[in-house]
Amino acid sequence: MAFPPRFLDELRARVSLAEVVGRRVRLIRRGREYVGLCPFHKEKTPSFSVVEDKAFYHCFGCGVHGDVIGFAMQTESMTFPEAVEALARQAGLEVPTQSPEDREKIERQATLQAAMEAACAFFEEQLHAVPGRDARLYLEGRGVDLATMRRFRLGFAPDRRDGLLRTLAKRFPEAQLIEGGLARRSEEGESFDYFRRRIIFPIGDRQGRIIAFGGRVLGEGQPKYLNSPDTPLFQKGRVLYGWAPARAAAARAPSAIVTEGYMDVIALHRAGFTTAVAPLGTALTEMQLEELWRLAPEPVLCFDGDAAGLRAAGRALERALPLLKPGQSLTFATLPEGEDPDTLILRHGVGAMTEVLERARPLADVLWELETARPCVTPEQRAALERRLEERARAIADRSVQEHYRSFFRSRLFDALRRNNTGARRWRPGRPAGPNVGVQLKTPAALEAAPRSEPTPLRRRRQEILLALLLNHPFLLSDVAEELAEIQPGPPDLDKLRHEILRLHALNPDLDAATLRLHLTKSGYDRVVEGVLSSQVLAHAAFARAGADAETVRLGWADTRDQLRQPHLRTQIAEAERELAEETTEENWVRLHPLLEQKIEDDGATGGGSR
Repeated sequence: MAFPPRFLDELRARVSLAEVVGRRVRLIRRGREYVGLCPFHKEKTPSFSVVEDKAFYHCFGCGVHGDVIGFAMQTESMTFPEAVEALARQAGLEVPTQSPEDREKIERQATLQAAMEAACAFFEEQLHAVPGRDARLYLEGRGVDLATMRRFRLGFAPDRRDGLLRTLAKRFPEAQLIEGGLARRSEEGESFDYFRRRIIFPIGDRQGRIIAFGGRVLGEGQPKYLNSPDTPLFQKGRVLYGWAPARAAAARAPSAIVTEGYMDVIALHRAGFTTAVAPLGTALTEMQLEELWRLAPEPVLCFDGDAAGLRAAGRALERALPLLKPGQSLTFATLPEGEDPDTLILRHGVGAMTEVLERARPLADVLWELETARPCVTPEQRAALERRLEERARAIADRSVQEHYRSFFRSRLFDALRRNNTGARRWRPGRPAGPNVGVQLKTPAALEAAPRSEPTPLRRRRQEILLALLLNHPFLLSDVAEELAEIQPGPPDLDKLRHEILRLHALNPDLDAATLRLHLTKSGYDRVVEGVLSSQVLAHAAFARAGADAETVRLGWADTRDQLRQPHLRTQIAEAERELAEETTEENWVRLHPLLEQKIEDDGATGGGSR
């Protein structure tokens, strides 16, 4: 008895594999997996693994592998139909009754599958024959070697009206080739190949079975990319290019990288990013998002750094918001302008792509940036922003995640208002994302270009003490990152070190002192770190030494920070007073008032003194 594939997929999703296996094997949870002694061979050390969210088991000892249906068949001596019916009863699913029409449909799909496989073999053969010479040269120019062509089963559709039709006509009826999207019929009744003069990218299902094709035109022509039409085997909103190899890789190390095109997926896989997939020329659908979350809890979406990339990120975010759950979200990586993963890796190497992925930002931060891209100056504009943020939060179905987003937005709004009240002439709440709310990270180029007065030896020493505090006690960064970012620029070597510490903390807020120094050394900051931690610096600041207690460290930070801030604060006050004298407006008073309050507070903390 044959069962509809969609019913079997639903059955595997509804029945807990860990629960079924757990009736026969004592399982212990380890991270995302369960392990236990294999029921299929004798062993003393557990080598049997159950990956619940991928719905398969595997034994690294004897090599047995399967899904919940296979486990029931092997352990209960059931036939396939018996196992399906037993598990369906357990899941409360009704086993579909197969009519003659159902059986005919399944048989037709099997024949279509065979036709797709035959077409794939034809396209492959053409690529490596004389007609495919220009296509091979194009692929080689894009960095695709012969092994990669074979691995992804790349092909070529020759510039002939019926090359594929003639080849497959003896094995498959013409009507079936049209149904499978391999051919079309003109209004005059003449049939012709769907793909012509195109490099062919076979598209597989979850198991890697060929179900459709994508074709890139060779030379000039429109459309540049052409996908198979929807067929009984293929609905493009349900499928991801690179699906099967990504699932296999994610089973070993859960992750997922989403990019925009076939060549990007191939380039990422060649570079070692083997969980890369791509939607098929459309925005991500809800079904594709659910598939991505089967691969990893927080897939990385790679977008171009231009306006089109920002719009694509916005569309993906819109689709994802209602589906967010605890531990289930997205992150967003922005590529340099003018680059995609394919060109970035080809021109700048794997390290450049790794850096892009490491800088991926959480969905919440990207959402904040999108909503605060416009200036918010008036009370009405601020109220409109609050309403938009509330609408975004309400779009999230999960109540717990929804409430955390409200809290996140309140925190960001409060921080933006506070920044406004410390002297900003226009309120622009948007900020680059990261775990440090409101921190503006400057680029090394901006640090070089920033105007600065010649630092005094005393000012440099105080900056060295602050950095020594953070290198020996990085726990401080969670509280003082914003203050560190706002310190007036100093000597270039110390400013670059400050910027790098902020960057590393943004990527990993839990860095300990040893790991932080290791990262800095690998990044070429060993000499400046050595100087900051030298005895000449620490002789003036016992509170910055490695053995100091947390309270002493905090007091030392506050004291040194205030000493550094006083000269700059005096300059700000003088400028604000001058502007207030020139133009007595509420805006100028709002700028001056908190500066005076800050000075009074600092004077109280440091023992006072006139300005």
